[in-house]
Amino acid sequence: MGGAVASPEQTLPLPFPPYRGVPAAELEQRIRAIKDELGDQLLILGHHYQQDEVIQFADLRGDSYKLSQLAAQHQNCRTIVFCGVHFMAETADVLTRPEVDVILPDMGAGCSMADMADLDSVEAAWTDLGEHIDTADLMPVTYINSTADLKAFCGRHGGIVCTSSNARAVLDWSFAQRRRVLFFPDQHLGRNTARAMGIPLNEMPVWDPREPLGGNTPQALRASRVLLWKGHCSVHQMFRPEHVTQFRQRFPGITVLVHPECTMSVVDAADLVGSTEFILKTVEDAPAGSTWAVGTELHLVNRLAAENPDKSIHFLSPMVCMCATMYRIDLPHLAWTLENLAQGTPVNIIKVPDETAHWARVALRRMLEVK
Repeated sequence: MGGAVASPEQTLPLPFPPYRGVPAAELEQRIRAIKDELGDQLLILGHHYQQDEVIQFADLRGDSYKLSQLAAQHQNCRTIVFCGVHFMAETADVLTRPEVDVILPDMGAGCSMADMADLDSVEAAWTDLGEHIDTADLMPVTYINSTADLKAFCGRHGGIVCTSSNARAVLDWSFAQRRRVLFFPDQHLGRNTARAMGIPLNEMPVWDPREPLGGNTPQALRASRVLLWKGHCSVHQMFRPEHVTQFRQRFPGITVLVHPECTMSVVDAADLVGSTEFILKTVEDAPAGSTWAVGTELHLVNRLAAENPDKSIHFLSPMVCMCATMYRIDLPHLAWTLENLAQGTPVNIIKVPDETAHWARVALRRMLEVK
């Protein structure tokens, strides 16, 4: 059977492949033209990990949650183009007005950490845990770097979302209500935060969803305070304590600043630990002439160095540690997205189902209420 034939009035989406061969200067000119045409009806969000060629067009920069918060506050825009990854676009859709469309320029821009915890696995873990501990006394906490359906899972079970900047406040809130926490998908953020609160490592077993009982004994589960999902950020896990040692040897007096998604051994070796926004503010406020080694995504560190020429800023790893999925958003995808939007054939709209969006919003609002 043949496919449907477009009527003369019907406009079909522009295909993507031809955009690959267009010079960057021409794509930039075309992107600026669309931005001028759509004005404040269009809001382009750029995560800090984006390439310079893309983030130059962002109306707002930030980490994932800051961008979603800012997007929710904008009353004029009708379309958000989120230059980030899939879970970020989902969060923006959950938090913005129903009439606002959220678009992800490349649907292949995912997050390996978010993919390490899926709803089926978390629900199965919850059931298994219920055979050995009282899940009514277990608080599900998901890092914002997770899918909307996992945020909804937390919402339905009285749980909450956290960011890297408020993880401790969220754990304090959780322990005020329940004895235990199930923290997913990033084990390192959970471990580093809980240990700073005084919780011993032997009360923080790791839950491996591929193993029976997560690879634990019933006794270990009953003795637990924080159950850490076996997930991680592929970028931040690349940093090693020996990298810190090497920089201290090369640059006496250097300050080492890392993200809490790094391993415990790297966090222990560093001078300062904090979220993306903390890293930015700390370096920007640092005195001229100071020297820094920063353990987070490569594009962000390079941009920090370029924007703070009065300081000596180094990338902590000798290896390239960039977010490969963020890298999928490029000039061709951004231009293709915007030109389809301008001609009335929007592509890659991210829409979270209503029920999932409701419960995800509940968990996110709980997070907003935590001080």
